[in-house]
Amino acid sequence: MRTVEWDDEKKVVKLIDQRVLPSDPPILECRTVSELIDAIQTLAVRGAPAIGVAGAFGVVLSFKESSTIEEARRKCDELKRARPTAVNLSWAIERVLAAVEDCESVDNAMEKSLDLAKRMAEEDVEINRAIGKMGAKLFEDGDRVLTHCNAGRLACVDWGTALGVIRSCHEEGKRVFVIATETRPLNQGSRITAWELMRDGIPVTLITDSSAAYLMRKGMIDKVIVGADRIVRDAVFNKIGTYSHAISAKRHGIPFYVAAPMSTFDLDHTEADIKVEERDGDELRYFKGIKNAPDGVDVLNFAFDATPLELVDAIITEKGILHPQNGRIEVDRQI
Repeated sequence: MRTVEWDDEKKVVKLIDQRVLPSDPPILECRTVSELIDAIQTLAVRGAPAIGVAGAFGVVLSFKESSTIEEARRKCDELKRARPTAVNLSWAIERVLAAVEDCESVDNAMEKSLDLAKRMAEEDVEINRAIGKMGAKLFEDGDRVLTHCNAGRLACVDWGTALGVIRSCHEEGKRVFVIATETRPLNQGSRITAWELMRDGIPVTLITDSSAAYLMRKGMIDKVIVGADRIVRDAVFNKIGTYSHAISAKRHGIPFYVAAPMSTFDLDHTEADIKVEERDGDELRYFKGIKNAPDGVDVLNFAFDATPLELVDAIITEKGILHPQNGRIEVDRQI
């Protein structure tokens, strides 16, 4: 199945539960907005495009379980706060709510919102395919490509953004070799990216996060490609550690690419405006229930960091490839 989809018979949001990967993932069914919020916050579903579509279906759930449109909108406000840094969640919810603004009944709003949410799921796949086709132009046969975290089919409805570019390369006959960072502390690279690529038969080598710069220095990485959770006028927000890889790539003359849909752009804001999510310290203190640090140790656990656009060589979108200039991005002038 796809990462996120709606079950018409059960009237639930169905998700691939990514928390148990690389073991075979069960299918999680969210019947209420509260259950969907929990799934998003505990990373059963993650990745900006995927949680965007999940949020769209969450609007449907809000109307399903509410007696008034006002009550449903309050539930949607709670849903938007589930993960504050990734912009796709609030973007998708607001898009669906705008489409049902004139609805006078909950039933009508639910029907109309479901139709749009389903279309958004289809759009996500089409957009990722377009990103893949655009991005493949930047890669050559034999390239060794570093990626961080997971920006694959499980971060989207299907295909993927950064990994979608890799998939498109292989679809075109370009053999691109992936170097995947483990991506501490929740190991999305080792648990999810490596799992995805091996299932597709795409060559992948797993490394520790801290060895990427050394591999660049040794000439073992040709290019870097990552996804994005929010792109503002002067920076790209992505999984913590992305900034370090961008600095290293710049130091070693290695192209650094970001692959993301236009819905990830938030050009009304700059880095200084954005709240970066801090997650529970037990993600570092424990690993799969096993104590990994001394009792009582203070933890600073940012989920994302911001990479200045001056370190980004290109942003690959479904509309075209953008090249930041002077540390800024102006979409209207380049697309």
